[in-house]
Amino acid sequence: MRLNPSRLRRLALAATACALLTPFTVADSHQPTVSELKEKISKAGLADRVPLCIQLSELQLREADRLYRSGDGQHAKAALTDVATFAELARDYSIQTRKHEKKSEIAVRKMVRKLTDLKHSVAFDDQAEVQSTIDRLQRVRDDLLAAMFPEGNKK
Repeated sequence: MRLNPSRLRRLALAATACALLTPFTVADSHQPTVSELKEKISKAGLADRVPLCIQLSELQLREADRLYRSGDGQHAKAALTDVATFAELARDYSIQTRKHEKKSEIAVRKMVRKLTDLKHSVAFDDQAEVQSTIDRLQRVRDDLLAAMFPEGNKK
């Protein structure tokens, strides 16, 4: 059965109308809180903990940025501690299970870039804490890269 152009246009128009009229749901419009993510991490299997730890680390990085911009350096430092701690946990779980190594390394690299930008925008007194977090994340990246590309495999 061959469709003529006018019939094809009508079918396309009908499909578009159905798509627009059909209610759709967003996959997960609810942004989990820090406490919800920590609870999920504690209940998840080892391999499933990696993306949750990365998600929590990224969430805390956004929170630290917001807190620094609002002038609340004390709470921002606590958020930075979580950034590094959960990135390190993601590294540990990733290396242990040999899963999500590449995605974790990419996510940590992006966080390092954001922290570098943040360092240049915070007060001088706060720059040392941000640099300390950058250094910790750099070690996480180095460990992930070493796990993905062990030196013994070079020929």
